[in-house]
Amino acid sequence: MNWFNQAVQGVLLGGYYALLACGLSFMFGVMGIINLAHGSLAVAAAYGVYFLAERFGLHPFAALALAVPVMAAVGWGLQRLVLERSRRAGELVPILATFGLAVMLDNAMFSLLGADTRSLAPHIDTLAYDGSELAGVVVGDLSVLIFAAAVVLLGGLHLLLRRTAMGRRIRAVADDPSTAQLVGVNATGVNAAAAAISMGTVAIAGAFLAMRATVDPYAGAPQLLFAFEAVMIGGAGSLWGTLAGGIVLGVAQSLGAQVHPQGFLIAGHAMFLAVLLGRIFLQDHPGLLALVRGR
Repeated sequence: MNWFNQAVQGVLLGGYYALLACGLSFMFGVMGIINLAHGSLAVAAAYGVYFLAERFGLHPFAALALAVPVMAAVGWGLQRLVLERSRRAGELVPILATFGLAVMLDNAMFSLLGADTRSLAPHIDTLAYDGSELAGVVVGDLSVLIFAAAVVLLGGLHLLLRRTAMGRRIRAVADDPSTAQLVGVNATGVNAAAAAISMGTVAIAGAFLAMRATVDPYAGAPQLLFAFEAVMIGGAGSLWGTLAGGIVLGVAQSLGAQVHPQGFLIAGHAMFLAVLLGRIFLQDHPGLLALVRGR
């Protein structure tokens, strides 16, 4: 039963990783950009929600409703002022630009806020520690809420891409921006809208990070690593693959912790490496890859 319990907790943890990785996957799928400032922006959003809750007494969910449009505006500005311009200089430049942004954000938060950790747990009452029993396993209500939020958010983005005019424009720009531009689609505006959507999801992930744990100015790098691993395990640019990748990563970490106290991170990194090597091996053997895909 203990192994089953750890697996269940890992699935719920994977929901948080999927929520965290959602914006990273979306931005990569649309613009082909790996945003290395993703984790730092999530931490900045967490601090913003914490500030609204601590200074003005807003409930964290009310503060989050304010943080989402603010972060969306940040994403729009980031795309128009930084990413769009840096892409003209080569594919590597946007990655370097976001790395520089991450370093700047981390040090700015440290200078302004200090090294103390902060958490939204005291502001969400009993949600921080309440639990419910499911099939003999006690699961945290907050963990279930985070998992549900991940499913709803990923499902909403999937419907946006498949069922709306904006989604069709986003997919057209992702497939071939030059051709999309020729038929009247404003590729620059679509990319800015996609970046805004991505940063809106980052605000949600940051708020839940501060609710389930603590944040400090340099917490962005580990969050970026977890998000990146979830995206790569599930398949870069695949929204539902991101959920699957997050779950696989979370279960691996939870079961690894059951084996050894240091196994939490080691098992997750080992799973990421195994999936990565497996994909490289399959790419080198097209016949085996076709067999795995059922073709």
